[in-house]
Amino acid sequence: MDPIVSSQVSSPSSSPFLGKVAFVTGASRGVGKTLALRLADEGCDVVVAAKTSDPTDKLPGTIHETVREIEARGRRALAVQVDVRDDVAVERGVKQALDRFGRVDFLVNNAGAIYGRSLIDTPMKRFDLVMGVNVRGAFACTHFVLPAMVAQKFGHILMLSPPVDESAAAGKIAYAISKFGMTLIARGLAEEVRDENVAANALWCATLIESSATIRFGLGDPSLWRKPEIVADAMMKIFVKDPKTFTGHALIDEDLLRAEGVTDFVRYRCDPNAEPPRVGFNFRMSIG
Repeated sequence: MDPIVSSQVSSPSSSPFLGKVAFVTGASRGVGKTLALRLADEGCDVVVAAKTSDPTDKLPGTIHETVREIEARGRRALAVQVDVRDDVAVERGVKQALDRFGRVDFLVNNAGAIYGRSLIDTPMKRFDLVMGVNVRGAFACTHFVLPAMVAQKFGHILMLSPPVDESAAAGKIAYAISKFGMTLIARGLAEEVRDENVAANALWCATLIESSATIRFGLGDPSLWRKPEIVADAMMKIFVKDPKTFTGHALIDEDLLRAEGVTDFVRYRCDPNAEPPRVGFNFRMSIG
């Protein structure tokens, strides 16, 4: 699967993102790493927040590797080892970011845990895991970053979570509750801080995305996946907008890009000969 270079990348010297700071959770690999690198390509300095500090055989990628790739692009980066379930670690990580860069303009709540079994087959410890990482972790990161955004009168908060669709919850109820909860945070927060020029939105993918999760858990094959660059392109379309006027949305990457005039989606295919089916959050899995 060859990487693609997005046609959306601006020259850093003319980018509206130059000098801005992004805090990306789960950025040691997969979609989160793609988002962090894209923000750096656009001119952001990036806080790389994730659990993995040392490489393992099971999971490639570390916060330090992502930092090195960002610095190779000419941007500043900070590695923050954090488990988003740990309030003290999250608060410390945000303080480190503010001490280093003085501001946080973009928060990407990408860190996630996935578990896909029926309710009767979901142990409470698995329920607690997905709730702790997904909705509670996103709440904690937002809670500690938000005061800086309010003080500077600018910010974009993005949840990697889907539009609420109760019909898609069967077979993965715990996971659905945790991801829908993230979307509810975005919708509620949008109204709470609209007058502070801080936006909160949610973004999800129309198709399955090539990631460490889809590969590790065998969620289909490349003919069913798009490359994570589509999520990065959609993210940048959100972050370039006025926070006060573009907030409170639960968006699908393809729909947003089409509304912005993008027509070529072939380049996002993992299998160049297959157009992935649109599934949104309505997919079944047996993970756990």
